[in-house]
Amino acid sequence: MKFQKRPVIKYLIPCLLLLSGTVAAQKITKNDDSLVVSTAESSVAVNYKTGRLNYHFGNGVVLNNTIAYVTELSSGYLPTSACQTHQASTDEFNNESGKGVRIVIRHSGNSAGITLTQQVLLFQDHPYLLVNLSAEKNNGVNAQIETRDICALAVLPQEKAELLQPGAEPRFLDVPFDNDNWSHILERRWDNSKPGFTGISYEFASAYNNDDFSGLVMGSISHDFWKTGIVYRAAAQKGIIDSLKIYDGAATEDNSALPPDYGGNDGTHDHTLHGTMKGKSLNSSIIYLCGGDTRKAFVDYGNVNVFFNGRLSWQGDAPVYWNSFGVEGVLGYEGRMMPKDVTKISDFIQTLPNFNKYAKPVISIDSYDQSIYTTSLLASFGRYVGKKNQQLGFYFIPFAKWAWKNNTENTKLEGTDYNLSDVVLRDDHNQPIWFKNGDWGCLALDPTHPAVRQFVIYNLKEAKAIGAKFIKIDFLTAGALESTRRYDPNVRTGIQAYNYGMKMLKTLADSIMGKDVFITEAISPMFPSQYAHTRFVSTDVYSHLRDDEPGFPHYGSTEGSLANGSHLWWVQGTLWPYTNLDVAIMKNFEKNPDLTENEIKARLFALMSMGSILGDGSDYRDKLADDRAEKYLDNKYLCAYFSNPKAFTPLKFADGETFDQQMAFYLPGAETMVSLFNFDNKKQFDITWRRADLGLGAGEYIIKDFLTDQPIGKIAKGQDSFSFNVPTADAIMVKLVPSNQ
Repeated sequence: MKFQKRPVIKYLIPCLLLLSGTVAAQKITKNDDSLVVSTAESSVAVNYKTGRLNYHFGNGVVLNNTIAYVTELSSGYLPTSACQTHQASTDEFNNESGKGVRIVIRHSGNSAGITLTQQVLLFQDHPYLLVNLSAEKNNGVNAQIETRDICALAVLPQEKAELLQPGAEPRFLDVPFDNDNWSHILERRWDNSKPGFTGISYEFASAYNNDDFSGLVMGSISHDFWKTGIVYRAAAQKGIIDSLKIYDGAATEDNSALPPDYGGNDGTHDHTLHGTMKGKSLNSSIIYLCGGDTRKAFVDYGNVNVFFNGRLSWQGDAPVYWNSFGVEGVLGYEGRMMPKDVTKISDFIQTLPNFNKYAKPVISIDSYDQSIYTTSLLASFGRYVGKKNQQLGFYFIPFAKWAWKNNTENTKLEGTDYNLSDVVLRDDHNQPIWFKNGDWGCLALDPTHPAVRQFVIYNLKEAKAIGAKFIKIDFLTAGALESTRRYDPNVRTGIQAYNYGMKMLKTLADSIMGKDVFITEAISPMFPSQYAHTRFVSTDVYSHLRDDEPGFPHYGSTEGSLANGSHLWWVQGTLWPYTNLDVAIMKNFEKNPDLTENEIKARLFALMSMGSILGDGSDYRDKLADDRAEKYLDNKYLCAYFSNPKAFTPLKFADGETFDQQMAFYLPGAETMVSLFNFDNKKQFDITWRRADLGLGAGEYIIKDFLTDQPIGKIAKGQDSFSFNVPTADAIMVKLVPSNQ
């Protein structure tokens, strides 16, 4: 395992190595009233009179009359357009990030005596732009300014601004802050019966045309201080966003009066205001903008995040694992399997030759932090599975603690001498913050408190004692919550505290357990991403086909997780080596009804399409589960794929809130792989592509079923278009193999 990290670049100004000369692929035009810098992919125009900026992208996306602003605590709202003087200049840069032209726009002349400076980087060798804003007090050497609301790019009605998204089927992508509560990524569409819509996306978003993926990707690449929100409002006219703010300082509380995905519980879950940045100079996050095919733009977005923030890599075959949650439940108090029968799971898994062929299978006991099982018991089990060439997994919650609500004052935090009341985050009324409310609830802990460090060490030592080489960390969002009090007063925001805690955890894990331990994040913010090897695409998945399936929970379906995943596939290979789409189930999850074989196939194909590690949560004391595992989980082609999984590229996104999603993905290569999913119970999924859509050559291709490697059709030489048909409630996975192979 290797930690890949480039030097962190906090703000744009210090990062630039300025050179003289001309950048060939870029054109700078200076007019009397404006400055225009153009590349092959985009242009930026600065109006000297108004201070507004126009962005034009090669695919027709336009942002007109944009501004930037800061809301300073003493001086109030200060937009760039309200300043009296707007000075723009350009210089060239050439460094590790690329080469190109930087525009610097200084806005001055306001009653607050604050200069606002925008920077825009246009690259010669990349299609994207980087944008940021800084604010600086002019008078007084020690003058301090303070904000919890700074915005590098805003489209506002009062500025006569708008975002124009071309195409017959425009959409706006709205992303929740974390992967908790089975929250959904929303594809907002213009509807004549409901003109206009509003919302807030977190950290990133996109506008795009659903017919051809063309659009604009926008998002923050700075995740060390701010939570970033993208507030939007659609105009009644199709394809126009008439209000858009990419602002830092987002802190939203859950609101049970609202629909879950529309402000109910898709936000930051905060209980108090975002912390402030304070100093002589204030800086926004660096904002990424990229027009074009949004699929490519999102891959670039992931890679730019890695350039600025680093990432972990993993050497060797990808992990495969079995997890107890699907049998035991969240706490395991029912004793359905543990501890008496867990060895039977290990015994059965050893009989699967292909599942055991690559990485050592991990047997992961979930919710171990509840102290249901003693360390000595699990250590004994660890020795047992070790003899079968398996290894244990370990679960814990580093920044939160489940407790009874009426007994927190005198409850000790394990492994420390501190009471929980000493360590918890606090709201505006100095009350403990409950990340999960209820009589049995989950308290948010302060990652900067020495007790949390002791608690993490305590857990990691237990993990080492049982021989674990795989760690699942959960409820991480609790450590990113805003608080009115922290042990370290220099840590001013939730994300700053979360970085502090995650860096501490990773350093301690390396020291105590070694650097060959695989870390997977469950409930967590997407960013920062550089402290783990994978992250859950969505909340726990129970493997039923649809959320409305009778007898099953109304959440946790394969459709729900893959609908999110169709917009998050790009994180594999950029932010993380792999994704984690949770476990597959061969028969039934906990006390849910039995699954059909179609549901099992759809689940496994969904994991493949997302580049997920392979996990299973089945009860192998049941013969039907055993038989299905031998047929599916031990399939030699499937296991070979999961030794080095790669995410497929979407050919058809999820779209809208219906459960009747029909999605398609492909993985280019010597043998192009195609996956198709039909979650509609009534309509067959029929789709036709041309060779160019999948990057195929001109020769003949044999279509082979993935699981059997048997031919099921062909694409003849000279045949440009070809079709697939997927029955209702089914999924298929095929390989397109050139006939000369």
